[in-house]
Amino acid sequence: MAFSKGDKVSWNTPQGKTHGTVKSKHTKDLEHQGQTFRASSEDPVYLVESEKTGAEAAHHEKALDKR
Repeated sequence: MAFSKGDKVSWNTPQGKTHGTVKSKHTKDLEHQGQTFRASSEDPVYLVESEKTGAEAAHHEKALDKR
């Protein structure tokens, strides 16, 4: 399942399920908060923004669920 900018998604964290919005999709490696996320067209990485805190996080497509 591919996501687009603006899609509402959820993902699991140690504190429980978090909800947010897709900000961008990346198909090339992404540096975010000092970490390198390996991405490709077959395994994209999405930058998402938490609804609750406004914090941004990077997740692979398989870690996200559409809301």
